[in-house]
Amino acid sequence: MEKGALSITLASDAKLQSLKQLKGIIFDLDNTLVSSSLNFPKIRATLGCPDGEDVLDFISKMSGKERQQATQILVDFEMADASNSTALDGCHQLIDLIKKLGLRCAIVTRNCQQAARLKIKNNDIAIADLITREQFSAKPSPEALLYLAHKWKTPTQNIMYVGDFLYDIQAAKNAQMISCLLTFERQLSYSKQADIAINNLPALYACLKRAKL
Repeated sequence: MEKGALSITLASDAKLQSLKQLKGIIFDLDNTLVSSSLNFPKIRATLGCPDGEDVLDFISKMSGKERQQATQILVDFEMADASNSTALDGCHQLIDLIKKLGLRCAIVTRNCQQAARLKIKNNDIAIADLITREQFSAKPSPEALLYLAHKWKTPTQNIMYVGDFLYDIQAAKNAQMISCLLTFERQLSYSKQADIAINNLPALYACLKRAKL
């Protein structure tokens, strides 16, 4: 049995079968391909953002200099996080397999451009297509995912979006793509909303290899 092969926590047979028709995979970045230790309670406290409110939504309601200052504070937190980020177990092997299979691949993240590029560079993430919050509305908006489907000339049902949070599931569903949630053995209340909930990247590697080879 390959490493991770028994780590699928939730997936219908139909959804697992749908992996055979995959033409592209889009990844979230933080805690999906690379580690992240962003201290959101501290970010909220610094910005004055209420608990339960999305930080990006909170900043978007500001105007002028206040918004610029809040954005810079968030970017500073993100850049500090990027400098300490490491590739997650199985990341490079999975990307190599995706290339071997001839699948399209991209990253869509809520990160700022500078932090995302630093994480990709420092961790040798060999994925050229990167979309950050500066280019399209942030997840759970499907805008970035739909843009990539159009760019790739690929039906959305033949693309999978992989992430670690509820927004990732929602973005995939809003784009009518296959949603894959990485649980990392966490008990998540929204796991059942994902088409496929899987423990980690090695498990996804094993699942994808069985489906496509």
